[in-house]
Amino acid sequence: MADEAPVLALSRDDLRAVVGYAVACADPAPALFEAGSPGDRRARDAVEVARVFAEGGERTKALRDHAWAAHRAAREARDAGLTAASAAARAAADTCGAAFLHPLAKATQVRHILGSAAHTARALELAADDDPDAATGHLTKARHLADATVVEILKRYPAAPPGGGRVGALMRDLDASLRNAPTNP
Repeated sequence: MADEAPVLALSRDDLRAVVGYAVACADPAPALFEAGSPGDRRARDAVEVARVFAEGGERTKALRDHAWAAHRAAREARDAGLTAASAAARAAADTCGAAFLHPLAKATQVRHILGSAAHTARALELAADDDPDAATGHLTKARHLADATVVEILKRYPAAPPGGGRVGALMRDLDASLRNAPTNP
């Protein structure tokens, strides 16, 4: 079929680089989530499980289980009106989801690479009373966290897709800046 996406080369080391980047971008997320949901470790545990994979661990069911737990935490926080905590939990879920980046050249896969950074930026923005400077500051940090390997992997995929509300806009901003900037060694 003409609309099938090409299959990309994607090694275990590539996945670890992407997950390591997602973990670094999500660094503020567990504390932001716990500020709204004290004692709830689901976001923190998701980031930790992803960190283990990034540092050489196996890609196990634990990544999926913790991603789903963080998604449930995000939904519960949203339903309780805790918007910053909800976005932070989504960032944590996306750190685990990064390990499941598909080797298909589809724009939707960019979320596996940049979703953690975009959701963390949104969580920081919401925690700062919707101050866009908080999100911009985090995206600047995320640009510096992306090494040449992460940028090269990102460039294998089409640009981030339209839609996705504010998080989608943040993701597209980060995507464009990473594709157009010189890479960090």
